[in-house]
Amino acid sequence: MREIVIGENEAEQRLDKFLAKYMKKAPKSFFYKMLRKKNIVLNGKKASGNEKLAIGDQVRLFLAEETIRGFSEAEELMEKKLSQKKGTLEKSQIIYEDKDILLINKPAGILSQRADTKEESLVEWILRYLLSTGALSKEDLRTFRPSVCNRLDRNTSGLIAAGKSLAGLQVLSRLFKERDLKKYYRCIVSGKIGTGDHIKGYLSKDERTNKVTISERPLKEGDAWIETSYRPLSMTDGATYLEVHLITGRPHQIRAHLASIGHPLIGDYKYGSRKVNEEYRRKYGLDSQLLHACRLEFPQMEGRLDHLSKQIFEAPIPPVFEKILKEEGLA
Repeated sequence: MREIVIGENEAEQRLDKFLAKYMKKAPKSFFYKMLRKKNIVLNGKKASGNEKLAIGDQVRLFLAEETIRGFSEAEELMEKKLSQKKGTLEKSQIIYEDKDILLINKPAGILSQRADTKEESLVEWILRYLLSTGALSKEDLRTFRPSVCNRLDRNTSGLIAAGKSLAGLQVLSRLFKERDLKKYYRCIVSGKIGTGDHIKGYLSKDERTNKVTISERPLKEGDAWIETSYRPLSMTDGATYLEVHLITGRPHQIRAHLASIGHPLIGDYKYGSRKVNEEYRRKYGLDSQLLHACRLEFPQMEGRLDHLSKQIFEAPIPPVFEKILKEEGLA
């Protein structure tokens, strides 16, 4: 027999939904059969599966451990993968942490979320960190998995917001979806930009090439409306250091939008100039675009995360970015 005590990350959901997360490989018919036979009970009583769980509820599984493990194989494989030490968060990368959220300064070169089962991402780093600090247990992973709430391209560095708890995930996801959380970036682009601007358009993505196109009108159904504003911080004849406010948040938006007005990011081989990029590679060893998510500004808030109201969090730029600013006369 296995007993599970419901915590805040499992509460407020139906029993059958919880069971489906706990034993992901089991068919739904299995749960309902076990509930009917009282091999699965809630608070010592027979249950139908549609009960809403509350903190402190006890779910008892009168099942063989081999059966539970068999239906939970995917989670056990995940636990095994996490135990194989690879990357993890360093204290210096954590900008802010409380019981619900993490704000992280992601280095360039790592995915925000895993694109396939073979490659590590920041999510795996976060899970290892939370397991090592005791903020997360292997048992927790069966029914709840902390994750990031915004994504940065692999070769973009800077602030990533992650939910440690269900409440944290829900609040952050809402803030990003409703665009209440303001996102600012720093970048170095080719060419001289003397004044700021607020540019708009439509973004069309080619899934085959993983490249986007910016246009004044939609090119096909489903194209996304985008808005980007920017202001120059410093400039030379050949480059400009910009602060960018990402108003909408679409794949490659800043990279493609600035390239569409003739000012691609330095270091961006997908949308930029190979000649310019190779020059910076030879001179500085630059192997990623000079784009950094530098600041998150929280709105006035109520409820679980009200302590974050009107707070501003900043992530320092990477050393190579800082070196280029100084040596190119942009600092």
